[in-house]
Amino acid sequence: MNMSVNIYDEANKLESSLRQSDEYNAIKSHYEAVNNNPESKKIFDEFREIQLTLQEKQMTGQEITEEDLNKAQASAELIEKDEHISKLMEAEQRMSFIIQELNRIIMKPLEELYGVKTED
Repeated sequence: MNMSVNIYDEANKLESSLRQSDEYNAIKSHYEAVNNNPESKKIFDEFREIQLTLQEKQMTGQEITEEDLNKAQASAELIEKDEHISKLMEAEQRMSFIIQELNRIIMKPLEELYGVKTED
């Protein structure tokens, strides 16, 4: 059990390191820029709402309509044109890559144990 506590201590250190990373601070800065610009905030909030609606429909087995897809497409086009939001999304992508890499590293012992080939 002592080892488990150690693992959680390491996880908390990792969380702290992520908060101090350039990538996290870029997300934070760009998110503040989006929220401080009324037009960007409106577009971003609408985009998030559409995303959540689509995810909810998908998870509950509801049909995603042509109208839903058209709304999502129109919203995505607005997102791409908004400098504040596009910078935020680029920063999110960089963080997502780091998290994927961390997950790959964390899962390596189990993958090796079970003989699953890891991509290096």
